[in-house]
Amino acid sequence: MRLSTHFFPSCVPALVLATASVLLAGGCAGRPELPILEQTGSRAAAQTALRLDALLPADVLLVGEQHDAADHHRIEQEIVSSLASRGQLAGLALEMAEVGVSTAALKPSATDEQARRALKWDSQAWPWPAYGPAVMTAVRAGVPVLGANLPRAEMADKMNDDKLDAQLPGPALKAQQQAIRIGHCGLLPESQITPMTRIQIAKDITMAATVYQLVVAGKTVVLLTGNGHADRTLGVPQHLRADLKAKSLRLRAGDAGATDRPEAFDSVWPTPALPPADYCAGLKARWPGPAQ
Repeated sequence: MRLSTHFFPSCVPALVLATASVLLAGGCAGRPELPILEQTGSRAAAQTALRLDALLPADVLLVGEQHDAADHHRIEQEIVSSLASRGQLAGLALEMAEVGVSTAALKPSATDEQARRALKWDSQAWPWPAYGPAVMTAVRAGVPVLGANLPRAEMADKMNDDKLDAQLPGPALKAQQQAIRIGHCGLLPESQITPMTRIQIAKDITMAATVYQLVVAGKTVVLLTGNGHADRTLGVPQHLRADLKAKSLRLRAGDAGATDRPEAFDSVWPTPALPPADYCAGLKARWPGPAQ
């Protein structure tokens, strides 16, 4: 449970945080808005902060989620809040918004609606109640939030870009292609496996480039994305500069330990299992079987 947001008058001499008291000196005239740091006071948030310590320091923290897991969205907000309260959050990058959008021009007192407009948020694809808490925690801390995903308008070109086939080592490329087959329930025509894999790789490259824009020495950039993109062996980490210290975290819903590959993530945080769901049902209704 998040504590309510507090707005401070423009001339207060100090901002009192739950974890520290920070003295803010200087006059009021022309001063920018003070950060509004949201603290999460639950036992779960305290546990998240302790587990986060084991992953730090890091220039980049990639948080891989299962998109429909509410516990993952809660943990993401707790991670953002913990880093912001320490003054260690450099920026927040999102798979859930396309590259080129940013909250950097917003004040800490910006509303959810202002943040949604700044990010050109697609609520049909990504429910705002799931991601808004993490986004607004960063906004209120005065930290930029950037869209990091490949624009939909560029996908057709990327499908035909054979240079992307060389962006992963051979075994990793084959593993990524197999992940595309499985992710589409075995229904995707084989002729589309290579083009769809190129889109996946292009997304990872785009997210890596967005992360670079946010890097600040001594702080951590957080990328919120799906587990596949956070995979060290296949995803965004493959396209990050070697001089950046990146850590990958998998948030795992339920008991899927047999599928955890130690080399893929620096840490795996299990959360309660979700109710059984047939994720392939919708695809099967549209694609009765793979095309020849």
